[in-house]
Amino acid sequence: MTILIMITLLFFGIISYRQLPVNDLPNVDYPAIQVQASLPGASPEMMASSVALPLEKQLSTIAGVDSMSSTSYTGKTTISLTFNLDRDIDGAANDVSSALSAASKRLPTNMPYPPTYTKTNPADQPIMYYVISSKTMKMSDIEGYVDTSLIPAVSEVNGVSQALVYGSQEYAVRLRMDPDKMAIRGVGLNEVNSALTNGNVILPGGTLKGPDVTYSLDSSGQLMNAKQYDDLIISYHNGNPVRIKDIGKANDSVINEETVRNLITPGDESPGVFVAVFKQPGSNAVQIANDVQKKMEMVKQALPQGINVSLLYNKSDYIQASVDDVEFTLVLTILLVVGVVFLFLGSLRATLIPGITVPLSLMATFAVMKLCNFSLNNISLMALSLAAGFVVDDAVVVMENIVRRVEAGEKPMAAAFSGSKEICFTVLSMTISLVVVFVPILFMSGIVGRLFREFAVCIASAILFSGFISLTLTPMMCAYVIKHRDNSKKNRFAEASGRLFEKAGNFYGRTLALALGNPMKILAFTMGVLILAGFLSTQIDKGFIPSQDMNQFTIRTKADDRSSFDYLTKHQEQLNQILEQETGLRGALSVVGSPTYNTGFIMVSLKDRADRTESVDQIINRLRPKFNSIPGLRVYPYNAPPITLGGHQTYGVGQYTITSPNLDLLYPSVSDMEEKMKAIPGLVDVVSSLQVKVPTRYFKIDRDKASSLGLSARQIQDAFYSAYADRQVSTIYTSSNEYDVFLDLGKNFQRDPLALNKLYVKTGSTMGPSVTTPKLVPLSSLGKLTETTTSLSVNHSGQIPSATIQFNLKPGYALGTASDEIQVLAKKTLPAGVVGFFEGNTSAYASSFANMGFLLFVTVFIIYVVLGILYESFIHPITILSALPLAGAGALICLMLFHMELDIYAYVGIIMLIGLVKKNGIMMIDFAVELTEKEKLSSKEAIYQACMIRFRPIMMTTVAAVFGALPIALGYGTGGEARQPMGIAVVGGLVFSQLLTLYVTPVFYVMFDRLQQKLTAKRNS
Repeated sequence: MTILIMITLLFFGIISYRQLPVNDLPNVDYPAIQVQASLPGASPEMMASSVALPLEKQLSTIAGVDSMSSTSYTGKTTISLTFNLDRDIDGAANDVSSALSAASKRLPTNMPYPPTYTKTNPADQPIMYYVISSKTMKMSDIEGYVDTSLIPAVSEVNGVSQALVYGSQEYAVRLRMDPDKMAIRGVGLNEVNSALTNGNVILPGGTLKGPDVTYSLDSSGQLMNAKQYDDLIISYHNGNPVRIKDIGKANDSVINEETVRNLITPGDESPGVFVAVFKQPGSNAVQIANDVQKKMEMVKQALPQGINVSLLYNKSDYIQASVDDVEFTLVLTILLVVGVVFLFLGSLRATLIPGITVPLSLMATFAVMKLCNFSLNNISLMALSLAAGFVVDDAVVVMENIVRRVEAGEKPMAAAFSGSKEICFTVLSMTISLVVVFVPILFMSGIVGRLFREFAVCIASAILFSGFISLTLTPMMCAYVIKHRDNSKKNRFAEASGRLFEKAGNFYGRTLALALGNPMKILAFTMGVLILAGFLSTQIDKGFIPSQDMNQFTIRTKADDRSSFDYLTKHQEQLNQILEQETGLRGALSVVGSPTYNTGFIMVSLKDRADRTESVDQIINRLRPKFNSIPGLRVYPYNAPPITLGGHQTYGVGQYTITSPNLDLLYPSVSDMEEKMKAIPGLVDVVSSLQVKVPTRYFKIDRDKASSLGLSARQIQDAFYSAYADRQVSTIYTSSNEYDVFLDLGKNFQRDPLALNKLYVKTGSTMGPSVTTPKLVPLSSLGKLTETTTSLSVNHSGQIPSATIQFNLKPGYALGTASDEIQVLAKKTLPAGVVGFFEGNTSAYASSFANMGFLLFVTVFIIYVVLGILYESFIHPITILSALPLAGAGALICLMLFHMELDIYAYVGIIMLIGLVKKNGIMMIDFAVELTEKEKLSSKEAIYQACMIRFRPIMMTTVAAVFGALPIALGYGTGGEARQPMGIAVVGGLVFSQLLTLYVTPVFYVMFDRLQQKLTAKRNS
């Protein structure tokens, strides 16, 4: 029956393993939705007040909104909503759709399109980059194929939130008016706008229903290209028609002229269309990438032969490589653990038992992962790798006890029964108390709880399976596999191993007797270590989620607020040339003019880590001085962590947001805070979202004069709108797409503010006392032009005006240290009425570490309660847990020696140490209690014998656990640098505590037992 049960576990484990999806991390994405709205030409202030604010008020009524922020640029507003982790993304999308419909009545009527939304977070990084290029076709033609064929196909893939074209240059018709020619022919801008609206129409013609034949009616109402628009009649002057080509020119152009896109490869630079693929929160990146690649192969067959489609970056390659390496680490760990058992026992037959039980425990865990809808990711596989060093403990303890009895002369079958019965309570105690270590993690809230929930379930399941297998399969195998061997028949290796272990045991016996004879010195030493651990916990650098080398990083560029698009283009080209010379470069996408004319970005894709000599962080730190040497350009390189939180496009690892309803307080406070943060030694790339130095010409309308001439403020603003605001005046509809038609002045009339004197508007009514017939009126005569400054963007956080300061960290400078210094600085700098708070990863770091101490306390308390119940004692659990400070101090010392931060991985490693270290105490105390009760030995004699008898299994389990965590501590494999702090904490804590626990726990047992005897005697007297 036992064999059948084990075969069943193995069978379902293998099936589950084959069906588990592959991902980089557990599903820790916050449900996020991005809302976008546009009104071409509208100022950021207008977009914020007339578009963003009405939408925000309606969206704020949705249940489960965790945060809401908005950014308004010229003609565009983006609102980012993040929801509680428990909120379903589809349900949230339905609520957002309803809110947008409810807010539509409060939005400007001249918006060309209603607001739209996507299930994505602007802080997220794309999972794939495609480059589409051609040597024979124009970019607008290429983008036409991209919009009609590629984007719809990719968007259909399940799990894709959006396929985004960076710096869209879709085909559009632009009508460039010449104000001098318009004045000569007596044409006003308002006439051009009206003529264009009426001259390009698409309306239903109806049906002719004859007695025998039915005819459909249609007409040539549409103008399809620039040439047809050139011939459109606007008005008549002296009896002659005035066409577009008489007062300007229609051009076949693109929707966004102020965008430059270049593909950078080593030694080369060429234009291209860039498509970024984003996944929905909670979806599987590897599965999406595979589906997108299959879909793309189908799309390529439908594209013209001259179009080349290439995949520049695929995050799933990194994820798959990382998971493969962790799987190899898991196999290596199992081999190392089994090898340790062989070294101690010196017998291949005995080693066969853990060689079967350890993989079987881990394989059975895959079935639990399948039932819980987990994935094969770095966290779950890392849990199993560490579990390999734990699950061997139970089998080793049972097997060693049986082997000891066989070596003492018992028959294998009898030894299996008696040995397993004797050790059963110990195994149950170790298993239950170790499982409860991970129970508090299951109830953790927030991002850390979601991240390590799979970790806790996987490792707890493996431990439970191990306990079950060690009490069933292990005794059965011992009964048939273990044979009594004469010392004369032992092989040389077994003899050498036995001699070495005998010497180690004798040395331990002598030193243990010495320690038991000096209990106060041991107590003082332990108290000193406890104080040291507390001190180190305040001194060690603290981080959140370590950065990883994912073969890519992002560069954001920014010119001065007053700079033009051409200025940025010229300076970013210098940056492109630096990247061209980078030896580790695979390719880079350089985009100028997004999201505003003075900002840009570059997505840099690097060769695989094995083909480079430097990590991403090292490359960034080496290139940063070169980037900063470009005058007039601020450059912010950034290696995004695997989990990016918040709703902002990130320039750095940290974000500090400042809000105030009073703009007169907000703007100077942000500027002051930004300058002072730049002085903090450990911060680099400090930049705020505040851009309030944009030179602006403000036209104050003389309403009385305008009214006397029959003109309204609307007509005047309408003229400015048509002249300078990329006004969409019409739409061209084709069988596969639609294209915009824009009206403005020629480029040479948009460069000089004096061109405003050439603008005319034609009166269209007789409401004024001096108006008798329509005539041209110069706009300059209808008001006064002054110069001022305004914002390039307006930000809201929770409907309140805000600005966000972002920053990166210098090498060796911890996020926790930066967070503390910024908080101190904010208290001194920000006045009353201005509030500052962390967002994104920095906020998650603060909330996570605020709960970590409590989590540690709860874990220790639960273990104490469980052990107290198992031993029916208040004292013994304290004795077992006495070694915890030693493990904590060892972990912190090792982390500091290797210059690593105490991040969430390392913290979970320390929690694991609690379970590992107390297992050794259980093995000692359980046997000592049994000797005290059965053989009536004194506590000192009982614990001494218990330690000597259990010395071999304790050393075996500890060394196995150390070797189990060693591959992780060495940072092996893709992404291993992120997992390394956990391995260092586990290995360091185990080694340090093991050397001391063998002495501290026995001393505490004797001291507490004597204390208990005194209390009992006092109570009885």
